[in-house]
Amino acid sequence: MEHYRERLSVPVRWWIIAAAAVITLYVIIAVPAGVGAGLAVAGIAAVLLTTLFIRYGGAVVAVDSEKLRAGRAVIEREYLGKAEALTGEAVRTAFGRDCDPAAYLVLRSYVRGAVRVEITDPQDPAPYWLIATRNPDRLAAALTADSVARS
Repeated sequence: MEHYRERLSVPVRWWIIAAAAVITLYVIIAVPAGVGAGLAVAGIAAVLLTTLFIRYGGAVVAVDSEKLRAGRAVIEREYLGKAEALTGEAVRTAFGRDCDPAAYLVLRSYVRGAVRVEITDPQDPAPYWLIATRNPDRLAAALTADSVARS
């Protein structure tokens, strides 16, 4: 059973901007080169942007009783230490000047919150994971509740 699950999908405004860019490309190409060329360029741009947005926004953050999944990485809960919810300026400094280069990051520029999770596995080179989330308090609570590391 999952305690927490979130998909870090891109915001709607990105899709609106992408649609406006595709329409602009169509007009810029179609006027001098013809409708066919405009449709070809706009179609390619639409496919590329859609693929990019789906892949970038497809990152999942999930917590269950056995593991934490953040993006492509998975770690057993027994190797998790303290989970700290971050908001506002704390998020900017955590992803910026205070960020350890060895940390595992799941950064999404459009997400305002984050959670820093200590890694207690001596074999893991990452001292902590820093995970972007829209619900930092809920994610931190899911990581703290029933933690294998605390039993």
